[in-house]
Amino acid sequence: MTSSPKKILLLDTGREWGGGTNSMLELLKRIDRQRFDITCCFYENYARGNQETIEAVLQAIAIPVVFLPQRRQPLWAKLSKELVRTLLFFHRAWKKAAVSRIDRRWRVQPNAAAIAALLRQGGYHTLYMNNQPSTNVEGYLAAAATQVALIQHCRIEPVLTASLVRMVNRHADAVIAVSHGVQRRLRESGVDAQRCFTVSNAIDIHQPLPVRSEVRQRFHYAEDTFIFGSIGSLIARKSNHHILQALGLFQRAHPEARWQMIIVGAGPEQAALQQLAQKEGIASRVVFTGFRNNALEYLAAFDAFILASASEGLPRVVLEAMLVHTAVIGSDVVGTSELIDHNETGLLFPYGDVQQLSQQLAVLWQDAALRQRLTRSAAARVREQYSIEHYVSGVEALLEKMTERKQHV
Repeated sequence: MTSSPKKILLLDTGREWGGGTNSMLELLKRIDRQRFDITCCFYENYARGNQETIEAVLQAIAIPVVFLPQRRQPLWAKLSKELVRTLLFFHRAWKKAAVSRIDRRWRVQPNAAAIAALLRQGGYHTLYMNNQPSTNVEGYLAAAATQVALIQHCRIEPVLTASLVRMVNRHADAVIAVSHGVQRRLRESGVDAQRCFTVSNAIDIHQPLPVRSEVRQRFHYAEDTFIFGSIGSLIARKSNHHILQALGLFQRAHPEARWQMIIVGAGPEQAALQQLAQKEGIASRVVFTGFRNNALEYLAAFDAFILASASEGLPRVVLEAMLVHTAVIGSDVVGTSELIDHNETGLLFPYGDVQQLSQQLAVLWQDAALRQRLTRSAAARVREQYSIEHYVSGVEALLEKMTERKQHV
């Protein structure tokens, strides 16, 4: 006799479409609908750069979604925060804790009550959260009130306080880390080891791949022009300013080089980055494309892909660059360093070391044999270790195990 599917409420409290959203969608496209009946709960019907909304994408793959409307911050909360910031100006930790308590009262607790009501009304077995503990406090409170299984998918290097760690250890049945580095950070912060599991991010290694020469011709990239590139949201964490500073150094050291920098993505940092390109004297060589939904084609057209982030989980864009045989330079941070073995599958530089990054740009520009060796090794690693099937089956196994365990407590 076939058992009925386990009812899962997937909670995403985010406000923007990032790599974690794409990883979540890849899972939802492939998850076994005979075993899992999933409904998504979002705060915002956010859109990516082509104005396609998350609701439309979920509807296209037959995943139901509900939205919890978010009320504006009440005046009392705003005034209380201003008072706290003034009185505790020289006590950063106290100030942060006080502001957090105010947010918990007007925003977190009402959201927790609404999520708990959804869990009860829908008869859900499990709450599965798609961010990190610091952005999912209301989910922890809702799960505690309803006694459903609670699974946290930690998609980026987490920021954890002692109180957050206590909350995770008290309520989470499992915390899924997207990389071994993220799991290590969780455990070092005090999260119980038995709650931590690694299911590495992954990509579809069987998808049709663009042909580099055809894409470059379509994009009008000259054969004798070296194309550096980056792809992602233009936000502070991605540290694209370090890339532009390094390119300024590269240009001054190698004025004879023919090159372009293609920045694919949109976000609040774009104007500042354009001003920085002007300051560095490289504005004529830097192209801002805005959001594009054909990222794989751009990756295939690049000679070198650069990711300078301050933090990552396990960046899918690096896996995709490796899959299409594009050389990768990345900052030596959690997640990125797990994919790049320096001088084996790519090049690493210490985060923020603009001089070192500039030198590595020059190395890849000058050494075609090195690029070929790195890309050959990287593509083989991706195909062997980071297929989407491993990722989906790993998450499914934990959803099944933790839900069953909770039902039999």
